Amino acid sequence: MTEIVAIIQARMSSTRLPGKVLLDLGGRSVLSRMVERVRQSKLITRVVVATTIDPSDELIVKMCQDEKIDVFRGSLPDVLDRYYQAATKYHADIVVRLTGDCPLIDPELIDQTIQALIDQQADFSCNRLPPPFHRTYPIGLDVEVCTMAALTFAWHVADEKHDREHVLPYLYEVKGRFKVAQIDHSEDLGSLRWTLDTPEDYALLQVVITRLGRRNDFTWLDVLELFRKEPELAQINQSIQHKSMFDVEDRNKKV
Repeated sequence: MTEIVAIIQARMSSTRLPGKVLLDLGGRSVLSRMVERVRQSKLITRVVVATTIDPSDELIVKMCQDEKIDVFRGSLPDVLDRYYQAATKYHADIVVRLTGDCPLIDPELIDQTIQALIDQQADFSCNRLPPPFHRTYPIGLDVEVCTMAALTFAWHVADEKHDREHVLPYLYEVKGRFKVAQIDHSEDLGSLRWTLDTPEDYALLQVVITRLGRRNDFTWLDVLELFRKEPELAQINQSIQHKSMFDVEDRNKKV
């Protein structure tokens, strides 16, 4: 059996919105909601939260233990190493990279991205790439998938700071280095921002979850329909600039 392990990176020390993954969203934490949605995938065999050894992340560990979620602790600045060590511990053949600030993540999109990797015999697949690359799905539905062999190679050789912090750029930043499969939506919706990185994002997500009756079984198309009906929702966080692939945190610039 192929072990397809979803690894959700999460930490309390977010620079723009500290503690964001444990903020309340419709009566439960952002991270709890996200784990439940990822578990709705038909292809993933295990879901793991990969947090850090920083003392502030004890709260994430406790939440995972309370909710019987697999949790791994690793490096704070070297997120690539954290992924590699977690994937090794759980014997992954295929690794799904997700970030804990995407509570609207869609299990069907996750499965489509995994299937693209398998069908095209790719090393890496995604439904978006970060700036300066182009995207067609809303920010916050981000899925990256790679083989364990590709992750291992990147872990051994990638030495640029942005490669270590953003985990998988080494696999796609140079065309032809690895076989990449990217799925795109028929309509360009890449300007929509459904992630959680700022207070404005949090305000928007609170409205969205309330409009959806605080449920957690909706699809990304349900969210899109809501935005079609209430286009003013997009104005709540439209001023936020999405980070690029080359942005690294100050602490990592010194490493």
